[in-house]
Amino acid sequence: MHIQALAIILGVLGATSASQAVQGFNYGSTDNGSCRKYDDFKQLFERAKSLPGASGFAAARLYTSIQCGTSADPIEAYKAAIDTDTGILVGLWASAGRNVFENELNALIAAAKMFGAAFTDRVVGISVGSEDLYRNSVQGIANGEGPGCTAAQIQGYIGWMKDWIKGTLLEGKPITHIDTWTAWVLPENSGVVQAIDFLGHNSFPYFEDARANGIEKAADNFWSAVGATESVAQGKESYFPSPSHILLNFTLTPARGDVAGPVRRDAVPSLDNAKKYWDTIGCSLFGKRNTFWYTLVDGAMTKEELSFAITPNFNSTPKYDLACH
Repeated sequence: MHIQALAIILGVLGATSASQAVQGFNYGSTDNGSCRKYDDFKQLFERAKSLPGASGFAAARLYTSIQCGTSADPIEAYKAAIDTDTGILVGLWASAGRNVFENELNALIAAAKMFGAAFTDRVVGISVGSEDLYRNSVQGIANGEGPGCTAAQIQGYIGWMKDWIKGTLLEGKPITHIDTWTAWVLPENSGVVQAIDFLGHNSFPYFEDARANGIEKAADNFWSAVGATESVAQGKESYFPSPSHILLNFTLTPARGDVAGPVRRDAVPSLDNAKKYWDTIGCSLFGKRNTFWYTLVDGAMTKEELSFAITPNFNSTPKYDLACH
């Protein structure tokens, strides 16, 4: 996936106590071309829980339920989550066609049978797809983002999944779809809003170069995007323990070590700006709204070779101070 597709996933949930808010990172299934396996996920989940200066990162948002390198084996992140007591936002990849989505369902059901309540008790929600509607939109097609799905396809996949999990320990888990605010506000996607329990919102101020997007504008752009998604949420109530409609899942401003990456209009990737983004936006959310941050360490590098990680690979020392003051 292009970097735009992974930049930010916001879950906009209402204010709540730190003990209630679901908080974690997004985790891909690969690491620079290599498949992540049990030990890799376990190390990452343990690292997330022991970050110097930060706390509460006890959940993982996944993009797929299929273990990399297999056709339909459950992703080994599930066993790692059980062994580290990590919450799971299940991901089912929806943009690779009907056969692959069926394999996603097979992998999820296999995990529920294999691990039972040890797995399902840690599932905080199930996401059918990720930015499929954006990739299928005029904007996504113009940006060359790759295959997506129509709203009708996503709705069909949601119905299919509900049928498959009926009678299993996964029945009743809150269901979402995660997409950009620009996709959520399109009238043709309102049926997806109706089909899910809460909205997953992606937001990435760095890439919003149709308007002023310097770091000083990041918070304003961030919250205006959240508001746009909330405006079409149709009164959906979160199944998480807080009174809101959307799941926050998002990223910091990217940086490449100490070297500035590509400038997007006014947005300059740098460690300095990444730190400002964490302080200004992250610290206003952590412990208060259900949030998944992108990302703990870099996985497969993007075409622009930007780093979104808060820690270097194989090094638990953060790139900057994570303490919220």
